[in-house]
Amino acid sequence: MKRLLVPLAGLGLVGSGFAAGITVTAAAADDDPAPVTVARQSLAEAPGPTGSPKRTLGLSKVVVMPGAALASHHHPGTQLGYVAEGVLTYTVETGRARLMTGPGDDAELVRVIKPGQTVKVRPGHWLVEEQGEVHHARNAGTTPITLYVATLFKTGAPAAIAD
Repeated sequence: MKRLLVPLAGLGLVGSGFAAGITVTAAAADDDPAPVTVARQSLAEAPGPTGSPKRTLGLSKVVVMPGAALASHHHPGTQLGYVAEGVLTYTVETGRARLMTGPGDDAELVRVIKPGQTVKVRPGHWLVEEQGEVHHARNAGTTPITLYVATLFKTGAPAAIAD
């Protein structure tokens, strides 16, 4: 199994990406020149939004290629992750995450994900991850996953902390 250290934000994104990095694993053949990756594109960022002068609000697009697995990590603040395409396999290790559906102004709770539980996050569903909740995720499918991630973290904090 190949192990790649991806110095970008994986699922936890803001600013310049990971300070600590997340390990991405892939079961690609040794002669396969194309690594399995997680790609991040920062779409918008607002340092010091009204009411949160020491925080940064971020919005990013993340593409998780088939076979990519994000190692255990947590975030230093609240993160929302909306799945636009593909199916994300998501496991909570400590804390709790909420799986939601519907538009933000009329959202519906699908379920609370507790430690040890794994869910499939499908297009149109989104996750609410609170500070310190440890989780890992992977793309077990054959098509890329596209996520849109909104974050509210302390300015200068790493987007994710490996566990």
